[in-house]
Amino acid sequence: MDKGLVCIVDDDLAARKSLGFMLDMAGFKTMLFESGPKFLESIDLNICKCLIADVRMPQMSGLELLERAKEKRPDLAVIVITGHGDIPLAVDAMRRGAADFIEKPFDNERLMTAINFALRGPAPRGVDGEQRADVLRRLEALSPREHEVMLSLVRGNPNKIVAHELGISVRTVEIHRANVMSKTGSRSLAELVRLALVAGFLTA
Repeated sequence: MDKGLVCIVDDDLAARKSLGFMLDMAGFKTMLFESGPKFLESIDLNICKCLIADVRMPQMSGLELLERAKEKRPDLAVIVITGHGDIPLAVDAMRRGAADFIEKPFDNERLMTAINFALRGPAPRGVDGEQRADVLRRLEALSPREHEVMLSLVRGNPNKIVAHELGISVRTVEIHRANVMSKTGSRSLAELVRLALVAGFLTA
């Protein structure tokens, strides 16, 4: 069954071919592009259901591509791909309207989860009181230390930096991080970032 067109922009040939193959096998049509400018000049954005872009590329970064694509089509679902050290960039991308981000290396299940979430449609620009109250109730379940860990994580800090900031061990951070994810119902760091944005802990 045709699930729609997913456009993949990555300057790494092997990476974009591998990603394209996974999506082809999952029933998506795909188009592959080596750069942001090539993508923007080659395709009508209205036929693209989802854009997946590497955050670090020459010529045009994934963040710049995100902004350019959103200018032309504000409701386009965009997922950014990040390397291990690029979480701050991914958090910035979500502030700018990305639906999700996935970290390399990622498996097929994580990729499909991100795409299916993105294709549900754009989140409303405004946040109603009921939605914010629900998020705040979930965050109130956190202990003071878990709350501190969460705030550091959603700013894009890796566990080692969180540990240094708070004067605790990396292992303790890992335990608190697991508790934060469980108590808030977040299956990924991207979901936790979304909660922080709704709660007003991060500026969109």
